[in-house]
Amino acid sequence: MRLGLRLFLGFFLIVGLAAFFVVRVFVDEVKPGVRQAMESTLVDTANVLAVMAAADLKAGRIGEGGFARHLEQASRRDPAARIWDVPKHGIDLRVTVTDARGIVVFDSRGQDLGRDNSRWNDVYRTLRGEYGARSSPESPGDEPATVMHVAAPVFDPDDSGRLIGVLTVARPNRSLEPFIEAGQRRMLGQGAWLIGLSALVGVLVTAWLSHRIGRLARYARAVAAGEPAPPPPSRRDEIGDLGQALEEMRRRLEGKAYVEQYVQSLTHEMKSPLAAIRGAAELLQEPLPEADRQRFARSILEQQGRLTETIDKLLALAEVEQHGWLQRREPVELGTLLEEVAAAAEPGLASAGVELQLELPPQPLRANGDRFLLRQALTNLVDNALAFAPRGSTVQLSLRVEAGQAVLRVLDRGPGVPDYALERVFERFYSLARPDGRPRSSGLGLPFVREVARLHGGQARLANRDGGGAEAGLSLPLG
Repeated sequence: MRLGLRLFLGFFLIVGLAAFFVVRVFVDEVKPGVRQAMESTLVDTANVLAVMAAADLKAGRIGEGGFARHLEQASRRDPAARIWDVPKHGIDLRVTVTDARGIVVFDSRGQDLGRDNSRWNDVYRTLRGEYGARSSPESPGDEPATVMHVAAPVFDPDDSGRLIGVLTVARPNRSLEPFIEAGQRRMLGQGAWLIGLSALVGVLVTAWLSHRIGRLARYARAVAAGEPAPPPPSRRDEIGDLGQALEEMRRRLEGKAYVEQYVQSLTHEMKSPLAAIRGAAELLQEPLPEADRQRFARSILEQQGRLTETIDKLLALAEVEQHGWLQRREPVELGTLLEEVAAAAEPGLASAGVELQLELPPQPLRANGDRFLLRQALTNLVDNALAFAPRGSTVQLSLRVEAGQAVLRVLDRGPGVPDYALERVFERFYSLARPDGRPRSSGLGLPFVREVARLHGGQARLANRDGGGAEAGLSLPLG
């Protein structure tokens, strides 16, 4: 199971269970809460009606007096009320009055007159000066359908300390069911929204964490594969700290391996010039003809120049290879850049006896990148062309658009590249012999061009031309 799914399920499980228990508690509290509220209302109603019935009960006309008539009129009323979207069209109260012995002397429904209710908890406790209430089945054997009875003492209106009866107000609990169900539906609906919102938050949090962890995983895979990759963005949290730790580890590991690799390469390349310098120096210590002395001295200078070139280009290549991304980007007008490279190459062109032909498109082309690195890469390509171009020939420097990219090309009419060398020309320290017998180059120019192209999201290429010569190219995304 993937980490993102685990995070989501864990988050949803925790929040979902919490929401479930919270909603369950609220739902379980709805029914007793509503019944408690109804009991409180019945207490108020019973005590108000007890005061209103006292005069008729004392006078012995509780069944025919004004109290009975008023209750009869109220029972026929239609409240036409709508409570929580539940319609109410009748009065659900039943009123009974007993005398001081607990015998029913009034029943608003006329059913239990003369019955001894003194054993019922509501009347029994009220006659003893306590709060009396009970909940009984509506009919014998019908346990789920119950009626709540709340009683209040009826005192003599002329002697408030003398108890003359008990008034009980009864209301079926089923009359509350619509309100209880409505309340439960509302709470369940809100709970469903809460769980849904929790799931959405869980998805967003999981996606955010998975995205950031996935970015770290992709970065780690790129580092393991030896591919250049920008470091994870710096953020002030644990994942940001982990990304910075990975980047620091990569730098240290790559730095160590990089130094070891380059020390080995540099040592290998320095052996031949140093051997030549040592041999010439040993011979110069002996008596020699002036011509031989001059020749050995020139050899020392040539080998020293070769060492200096190798070290300088190696440092330049190391700098671009160590960067997995461009340190700076700016819009670069490529036509102007080619003109600068052509102007800088004029002394070399004159020395080699070669002309330079510059071909630019009519419209300006731009790329986003490092102007210095691009100029240095093009200079390397032009230098390579001059090294192999025969005297009196022409080197072409062109710019055009191909497949949505800017393509910069340097073309010469030299001997071209042998087939066996085409796959190796971009390797470090690999170089070909010059046609005029001059020493080989350091073999670091084309690897430098390839790294600059990579940093700019482009490609470097070298191929043979039809009719002889070589074509070196550098493609860049248009800015």
